[in-house]
Amino acid sequence: MSRSVNAFVALIRTHHITSRKKLARVRKAAALYDLHVLVRSGGSPGIMYAEGPDEAAVNNWVNGVQALRYKDFQCVQKPAAKSIQVADRASGGGFEEVASVADFGERMERRGLGSWWKIGMGYISE
Repeated sequence: MSRSVNAFVALIRTHHITSRKKLARVRKAAALYDLHVLVRSGGSPGIMYAEGPDEAAVNNWVNGVQALRYKDFQCVQKPAAKSIQVADRASGGGFEEVASVADFGERMERRGLGSWWKIGMGYISE
């Protein structure tokens, strides 16, 4: 079962995500700010999603990722409040990594953010 909660969310697109050292810093920042972070790594495009209860924490995380100087860094969906679906057993922070865009999209759909994600990626227009 899932429930709806309000959270601040952001979506980042980069050319690619392959550096394990940079990913370790992304994971560390997620833990520091108590955010849930989903990353599509291993090739192009690189995609990162963050959610948390605090807008400042999400903004700080986005700034930290930008400081890692990923190629073609774009915050395609700026931190904003959204209603998302989470599993009843889910709690605050966490880090997930997927290898395909399809898996990433499926996770966004489960959270009720399918259209938001597709708009950010440029697959559909507003």
